[in-house]
Amino acid sequence: MTDSKRRNKEPKKIPSPIEGEVQQETVGEIVVAADVLPTFLPIIPLKMRPTFPGILIPLVVKGAEKVAAVKRVMEQGDRTIGLVLVKEPDGEETPDNLHRVGVAAKILQVIHSDEESAHLMLNNLERFIVDQITQSEEGLIARVTYHNSAELSVNPELQAYSMAVISTLKELIHLNPLFSEETKLFLNRSSMDDPGRLADFAANLTSADGQELQVVLETFDVKHRIDRVLVLLKKELEVYRLQSKITKQIEDKISARQREFFLREQLKLIKRELGLEKEGKVSELEKFMERLEGLTLNEEAQKAVEEEMEKLQLIEPSSPEYNVSRTYLDWLTILPWGKYSEDSYKLDRARKILDRDHYGLKDVKERILEFIAVGKMKGSITGSILCLVGPPGVGKTSVGKSIADALGRKFYRFSLGGMRDEAEIKGHRRTYIGAMPGKFIQAMKRAGTANPVLMLDEIDKVGASFQGDPASALLEVLDPEQNSSFRDHYLDVPFDLSNVLFVATANQLDTIPPALIDRMEIIRLAGYILEEKVEIAKRYLVPKALKNHGLEKGQVSISKDALIKIIDGYAREAGVRNLENRIKKIMRKAAMEFAEGRTEPISLGIDDVVQFLGNPVFNPDEVFEEVTGVVTGLAWTSMGGATLQIEATAMPSKAKGFKQTGQLGKVMVESSEIAYSYVMAHLEKYGVSPDYFDSHFVHLHVPAGATPKDGPSAGITMTTALISMILKKPVRQKLAMTGELTLSGRVLPIGGVKEKTIAARRSGIKTLIFPDGNRKDFEELPAYLKKGLKANFVHDYEEVCAIAFSAK
Repeated sequence: MTDSKRRNKEPKKIPSPIEGEVQQETVGEIVVAADVLPTFLPIIPLKMRPTFPGILIPLVVKGAEKVAAVKRVMEQGDRTIGLVLVKEPDGEETPDNLHRVGVAAKILQVIHSDEESAHLMLNNLERFIVDQITQSEEGLIARVTYHNSAELSVNPELQAYSMAVISTLKELIHLNPLFSEETKLFLNRSSMDDPGRLADFAANLTSADGQELQVVLETFDVKHRIDRVLVLLKKELEVYRLQSKITKQIEDKISARQREFFLREQLKLIKRELGLEKEGKVSELEKFMERLEGLTLNEEAQKAVEEEMEKLQLIEPSSPEYNVSRTYLDWLTILPWGKYSEDSYKLDRARKILDRDHYGLKDVKERILEFIAVGKMKGSITGSILCLVGPPGVGKTSVGKSIADALGRKFYRFSLGGMRDEAEIKGHRRTYIGAMPGKFIQAMKRAGTANPVLMLDEIDKVGASFQGDPASALLEVLDPEQNSSFRDHYLDVPFDLSNVLFVATANQLDTIPPALIDRMEIIRLAGYILEEKVEIAKRYLVPKALKNHGLEKGQVSISKDALIKIIDGYAREAGVRNLENRIKKIMRKAAMEFAEGRTEPISLGIDDVVQFLGNPVFNPDEVFEEVTGVVTGLAWTSMGGATLQIEATAMPSKAKGFKQTGQLGKVMVESSEIAYSYVMAHLEKYGVSPDYFDSHFVHLHVPAGATPKDGPSAGITMTTALISMILKKPVRQKLAMTGELTLSGRVLPIGGVKEKTIAARRSGIKTLIFPDGNRKDFEELPAYLKKGLKANFVHDYEEVCAIAFSAK
C-alpha cells in the first residue's frame, strides 16, 4: 500500500471491549502494527521478568525520570511505551544492559502518580526489536522495528502443540485455582486458536526465571516458541505437584494436632463442669512456668517459687490469700534473673557518644572513659557506684544516659528527692495490704536486665522521718560487698544487684551521710563558662527549641553576640537550664509572630534581646570598683560559684560596737568576728590609732540579704573590707579573693576552687587571691578556665593586704 493511500484512508477509532483502549479499524483494508505504533518509544526497563503481548498488566514506575517520560507520553496523546528486560538486575539501567527485544504497551489508565512514582494499567501490544537506543535527558529512547504477529493456518502439528499446552494448563488450574481467573481473562480477549498468543499467555503464567522468559519473548517462530513454553509449563507442573504433596503432608500433621487440641479443650471443659479444675488458675500457672524458662534463679528463689506454686494450686481463687500469692509469684517470675545485656567497651564509640551529647566537661568525660577502660581490662563493670555532683542544669542526668548508651546497657532513672520512708527502698512486707517491692526491685523489672544503669537522682535530698531513714537503707544497696544478695522485704529472697552500675546525682555533698559518700566515687561537674554556654546554645539548645516549637531550621536565628548578652544579662547560673528557658521564651514569641502571618525569617541581634526578654536581670556593674570598704569575695553555693560584695562602714560613736547583717550563718558570723579581732589587734601596723574602734561603731554587711549565706571562706575578704574602711582606701580593680583566716593571720585552704574561678570569669575578674593550700587545685583546672586570670597564692594575711592595696 502506498503512502498516499495510507493517508487517504485514516483509521477510524472505535471503542474497545476493554475500558480505556482504542482499537484501529480501517475502511477497506488492514492496517498493520507498524502503521499504527510509533517508531520511537520511551523505554521503561524491567528488573525481574519480561512481559508478553496480549496481556493486561499493572506496573509501578519508580524514579523521577521515568515518571516524567510517562507524563510526556500521556500529554502527547500517543500513550505508548516500550518495556525491555535488563540483562543484569543489579546493574545500571544503561543501553548496554538492556535486551534487544521488548514489548510495546499502551497506557490504559494512570491509577496514581506523583513526582517519584506512577501506578499504571497497561495493555501489551506487540514485540519489537531495538534498532538503536540512546540515553538522553528525557531518559531512554529507542528506535524500534515491530514484529507483526501474522495469523497462521492451524496445521495439525501446531494444533497438537496447542492441545498439549491447554492440557497442561488444565492440570495447573486444578492445582492452583488462581490460573483459572487468568485463563478466563485471556479468553475474553483472545482465542485459543491463535498458537502465538496462547504461547505468550502460557509463558506469562509461569514462575520461570526472567532470562528464560526473555528467550521465549525473543523466539519469533511460533512453533519453536510454543515448544519452549511447553517445557516451562511441564517444569511448573512438577513444582506445583511437589508443592501440593508437601502441603498435604503439613495439613495431615496439623489435622492431627488440631484433633488433639480439640480433645484437650473438651477435657478441660468436662473438668471445669465437674469442678475438678479451675481454668483461670491453670492459665496463671502456665504463664508463670513460661516466664521461668530462660531465667536462672538462685537456689533460695527457686525454692520459694516452687513452694508458692504448690500453694497456689491448693487455694481457691475466691480466697483472699489467692491474690496475695498470685501477685508474689508474678513479681518473682517477672524479674530478670540471670538476664544480662552485653557490655560494649569500645572507647572510640564511648568518646563519640559523650562528645555528641555534651560540650565541654573534658575532665568528666576523661574520668568516664577511664572508668570504661578499667571495665575493658577487667572484663566487667561490677560494684561501681558513681556520684555526679554539681549545680542544677550542668547535665548530670544526661551524662548518666550517655554512660548507659556508651556501654550498651538499659537505662532507668528514679528520684530519691523527698523520700522519707525506708520501705520505698527495701519494700513492704507481704503481710501489709497493698504491699509492693521497693524502688530498686521495681527498677529491675522495668529495665528487663540484671545489669542496667540505674540513676539515683537527687541523692542529697533524701529525708528522714519516724518511718525510717532511707539513706541508711541505701547503704546496703550501694555496698558492693552486700548488694550481691540484696534482700527486699517483699520478695524475701536475695537478688543480685552487684552487676548494676549505679549513677547518683547531687547538688552538694553536705547533706549526704559520710558512710554513704564513702561508698561512692565522686565526679564533680562544676559548671560552664560563657564561651561553653554559647557553644551549647548553638549546638543543642537552639535546634532543640526550634523543633519543640514547630519551627523550621532557619526561621529563627540568634547571633553569637545576642547569645552572649542573654547569658551575661539573664542566665549567669552555672548550668544552662535558665539559658534554655530564655531561648524557649524567644521561640514562643517568634512562633506567635509566624502564627499571625509573618513569613520572613527572624534574625535576633544584640539590639533585639531586650525586645524579646525584657530588661536584663543582672547588671554588668555589680562588681563595685574604687569604693572604700567594699571588697569582692568568692563563694560556693549549690547553684555553683558566685561573687559576694562585702561592705564595711564605721560610724563615730561614744562606745565601740560591731554589727553583721545579710542573713549570715553561724560559721560566717564567727569569720566576721575573727576578722574584727584581727584588725583591732593590728591597727598600729596599718598606721591607725589603737583606740579607733573605741570611738566607732562598725557595721559589716553582705548584700542580697534575702539569701542565707554561710561558710568560712569569706574570712580574708571581710578583713580586707575592714582595713579598706579604716584606711579609706579602695582595693585594686577587678580583684576577688577567698580564704579562711585565723586569729594569728594564717590563711587556710577552702573548697570549690573551680566553681569560684568560673564565677570570677563570669564577673570579669582578672586577679584572684587563693590560699597557698589550694595551689594544686587551681593548677589542675583546664587551661581555658585559667586563661586571662592572675592567681596569687598566700600563706598569711600580710600577703593578702600587700596584693589588695597595690597599684597593679
